[in-house]
Amino acid sequence: MGVYLTTLYGALQTLTNAPVDFATSMVSFERVFEVLDVPLDIKEKENACILGKVRGVLEFKDVLFHYEREEKGLLREVRRFGQMEDVVSVLSGAGGAPRNGGEKDAAGAERTNGEVLEHISFRAEPGQLVALVGPSGAGKTTLTYLIPRLYDPVAGQILIDGHDLMDVTLDSLAAQIGMVTQETYLFHDTVRTNLLYGRPDATHTEVETAAKAANIHKFVKGLPQGYETIVGERGYRLSGGEKQRLALARVILKNPRILVLDEATSSLDSQSEYLIQEALKHVMVGRNSIVIAHRLSTILAADIILVLDHGHIVERGTHSELL
Repeated sequence: MGVYLTTLYGALQTLTNAPVDFATSMVSFERVFEVLDVPLDIKEKENACILGKVRGVLEFKDVLFHYEREEKGLLREVRRFGQMEDVVSVLSGAGGAPRNGGEKDAAGAERTNGEVLEHISFRAEPGQLVALVGPSGAGKTTLTYLIPRLYDPVAGQILIDGHDLMDVTLDSLAAQIGMVTQETYLFHDTVRTNLLYGRPDATHTEVETAAKAANIHKFVKGLPQGYETIVGERGYRLSGGEKQRLALARVILKNPRILVLDEATSSLDSQSEYLIQEALKHVMVGRNSIVIAHRLSTILAADIILVLDHGHIVERGTHSELL
């Protein structure tokens, strides 16, 4: 009888705590719903076409971009995808009047507050490596965010194989672009699941082939559960180099025509550095690669170097041409 009473009292105590647990959960849910209710800023046209198989020719035509400000939320775009250099750019132009009393750009037009890219034009062919270099806040990250339409330009055109990005569906555009950012986003799940995020229908053989190309297969096989090993929240159980190689394997598995890569600025040991550089050779073969370059080896290998400063392309060419 005592055992039954103990079980009953435990159940009753749990029941009395239910209202408190429910109220606490509702506070969390309200925050989640607030995020889910944020309207989409990037929308596709009603008659948007599907971007089929492409070669990967990327062209920027006189592109301009600045961040829009809201009365209640100054940093609308930064709130969605921005980084610290973007925040600094926006805050520097947060006043009510144009900077410098209405500064004029090269075309004689008044520059808008928060403007970070002005008259960007270049063309990149399949198989080429385009290195973006310049000081922090020059607009390098923002430029790469325009390619998958995380932002839309204020003016000008961005074309893939002659198709304006504004005229194609978001899903078909995303299928053609692979991004590897400095911060590797990994789920609290298995290595396999994190790799399959790039292409959910991939076979086990394809997953292993991609991992081998990214120089991560041998490491994964050495883990206690191999590809079924849990990597931890945001991959905290892995080193920086291991996370980067997983991100590269995910891109190889996806097999996009255009690669957007932001090289990690964090220091790596010589072995990790070597493995990542070798993996990048596999990733970039035959693809149009746009890289925010922090390593001299990448800059030396680039077919085109674009030097950005204050939102302008101030120099372009190969390494030897720019010396």
